[in-house]
Amino acid sequence: MFKVLVVDDDPDMTGLLLKGLSQHNFEVITSNSSAEALDLAHRLNPDIITLDLMMPDIHGWQLCREIRAFSQVPILIISALVDSSGVYRAIDEGANDYLVKPAPIAVVVSRLNRLIRQASLS
Repeated sequence: MFKVLVVDDDPDMTGLLLKGLSQHNFEVITSNSSAEALDLAHRLNPDIITLDLMMPDIHGWQLCREIRAFSQVPILIISALVDSSGVYRAIDEGANDYLVKPAPIAVVVSRLNRLIRQASLS
């Protein structure tokens, strides 16, 4: 079972991902705050992180950069931003992949599994 840290300011979104990912054998930890998510990433050492970009306290781009300062954990951005510059910036800040909301849970699971496989091969 892989541990995924789900970060989104919308409790409904973290709730949906908690339910959907739990049904696909992920251990899910959720956070609706970037500051809390950064602490959880330090303390719990998740296998993978999903991250929204539009967070109220620390933007997802900055959070991604801060996580990269201490970890190479795979990061999947799940954001409503469809602007290509947002995608490029997320990848430049250290994200491994990007999905646009709303993404079907099967697609999220597929991307998470692919990123975990890639990480285990490196």
